Amino acid sequence: MPVLTEGSLNENVVRAEYSVRGTLYKAAQARAREGKEVIYTNVGNPQGLGQKPITFFRQVLALVSYPEMLSRPELARLFPADAIARARKYLSVVPGGTGAYQDSQGNAFVRSEVAEFILKRDGQQVDPSNIFLTDGASMGISLCLQVTIRGPRDGILLPIPQYPLYSASVRVLGGEGIGYFLDEEKGWGLNISELERAVVEARAKGIVPRALVVINPGNPTGSCLTAENIREVAIFCRNEGIVIFADEVYQENVYNSAKPFVSFRKVIASLGPHGNGIECFSFHSASKGFIGECGRRSAYFDCLGISQFAKDQIYKLMSMNLSTNVDGQIFVGLMVNPPKPGDPSYGLYQRESTGIIESMARRASMMRQAFSNMEGVSCNMVDGAMYIYPSIEIPQGAVLAAKQRNQAPDEFYCLELLDATGICCIPGSGFGQKEGTFHFRTTILPPEEKMPEIIKRFANFHRSFVQKYQGTKMCKL
Repeated sequence: MPVLTEGSLNENVVRAEYSVRGTLYKAAQARAREGKEVIYTNVGNPQGLGQKPITFFRQVLALVSYPEMLSRPELARLFPADAIARARKYLSVVPGGTGAYQDSQGNAFVRSEVAEFILKRDGQQVDPSNIFLTDGASMGISLCLQVTIRGPRDGILLPIPQYPLYSASVRVLGGEGIGYFLDEEKGWGLNISELERAVVEARAKGIVPRALVVINPGNPTGSCLTAENIREVAIFCRNEGIVIFADEVYQENVYNSAKPFVSFRKVIASLGPHGNGIECFSFHSASKGFIGECGRRSAYFDCLGISQFAKDQIYKLMSMNLSTNVDGQIFVGLMVNPPKPGDPSYGLYQRESTGIIESMARRASMMRQAFSNMEGVSCNMVDGAMYIYPSIEIPQGAVLAAKQRNQAPDEFYCLELLDATGICCIPGSGFGQKEGTFHFRTTILPPEEKMPEIIKRFANFHRSFVQKYQGTKMCKL
């Protein structure tokens, strides 16, 4: 008899759901196998949708991957001097080269580069021993959740809507997700009164709130928190004895100058003695921003107010994997220590990075305006990140049709969209939403020159979808 069957697997794994690679993605894959066009706007994968890599980063990676090139006579003709110097530096501090294991916490030199980056960003000294390099931010988040969740009565406060990595990870680890609702009518704001409600209700059920997840800039909402809002959250967590998970991987993706990115670490430091006792993990990644190197699995997290014992346990977990991938570690170094004014590559780096962010801002604006002009669709300002998250209304007839297929209404809408246009989005039910409201998330990542055609497909589909079920009562979706 088989050992691994439907009834004999780890129930926590079976019950976990990750909608970003769920029903819609599988339907898109089936469509692609049939030779039909698919536009994958279901996941923040910039280079998968045509974004070009940053030249300097790839030049350095090429040289550290093939160091023999550094002794070739044509080297200076093919590579700028600063890329050559950086590659030599990394090779001098990466024992054995990029094909060899590094320390389980991450290469010490790269961690020192991260510490210098945080000093420049926040004006705060950071000990590199508080920094861990990971295979993507997801790995770091999972590690920190592993040391936080002790059993089924431990709860993690999760924003609704939220990136489903968190709810799935909490489920797999046997913890309990505690939802707190972001305020859609106020630009997806984070209200302390809502956190208080969630904590009180959880404790009444015997759940112990252990940590709070805050995604800033927001995924899927695209909202940015103000420094004052972060201060309120930090003090709330100090008073309630709750650890902060600050997911800040989109910190370079900010399009609203009125809401600049401010890190949790900087705000906590500004509290002075009032910040004592606050425990915070902060996550950053080279997968997002203008870099978009998702396939490198390149990230770090830093620890503020976390005990040495807890950090030792995280190190133990990381040591079980021996080493994170070294190309990814080098990309962290490049992300936090790019070319500087006066360097040969600075001009090109600035044109590339600024051009990507400015184009994303235009694409976000184009999509928001287009969605807002559609019947029964509303959309908040996109302050940052890589997504747009419209709320839509839909004829009651479509809701009934979805019920007949045993599908959530927003899932039904997105599957119909995929079938009609080839555009793969994720329904709001995969991120969590208030009962009676439904949404979908799409990225702003398709190339700018293709955006008018994609918007046209969205608009034509939505119009025909509504007309197909016209005469029926419209309801929130």
